[in-house]
Amino acid sequence: MLRIFIKNNLTKCLLIFLYLIFQIINLSPNLSDSIENNLLGKRVNKNARWFGNKSVLPSTPIIIMAGHADSQNIPGAGTRGEAVGLKGLQSMDLTMTDELFWNLKIRDAVVKVGKEHGLDISSYEPGVRSIVDENHPKTNWSAGARYAAQGLYVLEIHFDSYGVDGLGAGLIPPITSNLNNIDESLAQNFGRYPLFFRGGLGAARRQIRILEIGKLEGNLERNLRDIKTRENTIYQIAFLIVESIKKGINNELFLNPLLQEGDIFLRGSYQQTNPEAL
Repeated sequence: MLRIFIKNNLTKCLLIFLYLIFQIINLSPNLSDSIENNLLGKRVNKNARWFGNKSVLPSTPIIIMAGHADSQNIPGAGTRGEAVGLKGLQSMDLTMTDELFWNLKIRDAVVKVGKEHGLDISSYEPGVRSIVDENHPKTNWSAGARYAAQGLYVLEIHFDSYGVDGLGAGLIPPITSNLNNIDESLAQNFGRYPLFFRGGLGAARRQIRILEIGKLEGNLERNLRDIKTRENTIYQIAFLIVESIKKGINNELFLNPLLQEGDIFLRGSYQQTNPEAL
């Protein structure tokens, strides 16, 4: 009887210990865990075979943009989200799509958290919500292209469409051979869209990275809309983006550090120390 009592209590203690460990791990804002726990929903599932292997200078300035901030009331200017488009709920802001509403929230949160973590990071605001001419100097595309040409890392925040039209979380890379460690870190943590996704999007052709946070539906959208979980959800997403950027800048990636003599397999996966080539 004593042996059975000790065995049962040891089992209980082990279960309690494992539960506490799980809770501690679960409190840590980890992107891969968050996706698996359905914070962001599913990742994109496309055959993307690029690597972001260029080193990045720690002093590289970062610009965060809100997707569709300049194109409201123009066809294709962001998803309304499942809540509005499918369930008939009221928009978060009647002057814009729900996607832009959340894009702006995430943009500002990423900048705030990024500054707190020592990044040289700022946002871009076009100041006009509907610009028909895509080449107008105030559009995201025009401003982003100018920043990128100056060596800044430009990232545009988006939420993907709900239902069958959306593919899921992931980084849509710029069309360039100079994909870097920040690109790789974001792709490893969020998902990886193909290099020439949909034949090459306008932003990607202008060296603007596009980060799809996730499909604007399900738990992700509910957590954003619920006033009880909204602030924490926005913070978690912003924190995960900032952590991905920091990991890329600090070269904390699963890449082969050096190309060994005679190696010819997947040469693009090796680390290349060329921080000036963003």
